[in-house]
Amino acid sequence: MRIDRYISRTRVIDIQSTDFEGALSELLDVCDVTKERGVTKKGLLKELMGREEQMTTYLGNGVCLPHTRVKMKRPYMIAVGRCPNGLTYDGQDQYRDIRYVFLLLASERARSYLYSLASLARVFQDSGQMERLQAAESLTTFKKELKSVFGGEEEEGRPRRRHNRFNNLILREAAKIARGSQCTSALVFADTFGGGVDVGTIFQNFKTVLIAHGTSEAATDREEIDSVIAIRSYSNHRFSQLRSAVLIGLTRGIFSSHDRLCCVGGLPQSNQFDSITVVDVEREFDTMLASKSDMLPASVKPEVIERVLAIATELAVEGREGHPVGCLFALGNADAISQYTKPLILNPFYGYKDEDRNILNPFMDETVKELSSIDGAFIIRGDGVLVSAGSLIHAPDYNHDLPSGLGSRHAAAASITQAVDCLCIVVSGSTGQVTLFRKGKMLPLIEKALLRNS
Repeated sequence: MRIDRYISRTRVIDIQSTDFEGALSELLDVCDVTKERGVTKKGLLKELMGREEQMTTYLGNGVCLPHTRVKMKRPYMIAVGRCPNGLTYDGQDQYRDIRYVFLLLASERARSYLYSLASLARVFQDSGQMERLQAAESLTTFKKELKSVFGGEEEEGRPRRRHNRFNNLILREAAKIARGSQCTSALVFADTFGGGVDVGTIFQNFKTVLIAHGTSEAATDREEIDSVIAIRSYSNHRFSQLRSAVLIGLTRGIFSSHDRLCCVGGLPQSNQFDSITVVDVEREFDTMLASKSDMLPASVKPEVIERVLAIATELAVEGREGHPVGCLFALGNADAISQYTKPLILNPFYGYKDEDRNILNPFMDETVKELSSIDGAFIIRGDGVLVSAGSLIHAPDYNHDLPSGLGSRHAAAASITQAVDCLCIVVSGSTGQVTLFRKGKMLPLIEKALLRNS
């Protein structure tokens, strides 16, 4: 979703109120949803405040993201307010840290509502993007930066970055290698350059994909770029990023099992390419996992596995309160998986609306991380709804060859993926390695050694 399309300059304001409810009222004033039948400002404000009482919408990093669904024709509407002195609400200190309030109103018919929330949240977690917003002193400058951050616009009067002679040489040689090795796609690490990367037409005969920490989709509007794979939550190690990017590309259908990829990259922010790598997808990924139909169970959406991978990797890197955490996520047909599980604790997700317990909802991140220290697995439906936590998997003991040193979580993941059409992601509590399991086969994604050297 191109978020910048729904940010109008008339709905970007400096908030005058000092309390949270007053700030929401000001933002609703600049929205024209009250023109819709049956929609009132009073009703919307009540609904937004009710959600806030149930679960805070403060994301950290100075950003608050109140949101709700509205009976309106347009799919989305976003209003943005600046409050440099913070806000007060119900005596909670965290609201004093708020500097920006992003109000998201979504139509009841908007299908990608939770994915849009997740996309917004990923931008707010990018410290570089937030620093750009913080540097804007005037409201006019802030509006321009908003469009730039969410739309990836070039700064006014600033030309695209031109490569030096060595970078041009690397790109030309990469194109030759790609042709000589019969590659079908070219992957470029966009974060090699601080101001954005310009590949020109050097890869015009190949599908060109950017691997980037950022989430801007504006690059896909440029003729030479076919897709952007955002991997900001994964390890900073380049080859770990590459493996994760190829996995996501397979699940989205960007790549196929028969593709060969030419990858060009360099150290982040170095403004210098320094490596060319050719990846044969069928050799890198087991044949059983290489096609999209085999990679994902029929019921699992690609964005769900992306989100679970991000959370799993964050747990592997950060642990919980300084201690390593091991956990297991099982994704797929929850009813079928549940036949091989039993609860170890009372289900913490029972009774909540599907929307409120969906893994794509950015406000679920801390809940999942907090519950990760409990023994047992997370059971997740293919659409992202968290069905249970603390579930013991007791699948039949199928034959599977696991490397020595792997424990009960890995054995349970291997067994359940053989018994049921599902997919498992395991974080090792001892090594921090993140491993994907499908049909009893394991695919290591990120190793602790790589995470430490990031």
